[in-house]
Amino acid sequence: MSGTYKDLIVWQKAMDLVYLVYQVTQHFPKDELYGLVSQMRRAAVSIPSNIAEGKGRSSDRDFSLFLQHSRGSLHELETQILIAAHLGFISDDEAAKLQDRSSEVGRLLMGLMSFAAST
Repeated sequence: MSGTYKDLIVWQKAMDLVYLVYQVTQHFPKDELYGLVSQMRRAAVSIPSNIAEGKGRSSDRDFSLFLQHSRGSLHELETQILIAAHLGFISDDEAAKLQDRSSEVGRLLMGLMSFAAST
């Protein structure tokens, strides 16, 4: 697979998700700064970071492993979005927007994982 990680649509969409998570978590209670805010931001940042790191590896097997790590971070973020919504830190609309974006990234990740596994 040629190109850089920046050429991957999944990486670009994951970056958009990071920006959205940062935007939404700015309005969380201050006492959550080192709790849920930190957890959500770290999970979100981990998604495109693992895609980039995997793309930089020398084998498709390594790339697939990092895509799996990225998918795990995505699931972590989705869980944290549900927690934030349940606690009333984000509106239903914000939660739906975040979940929609994360679902899109998840679909793209699965497609790329299938492609990487077949090569």
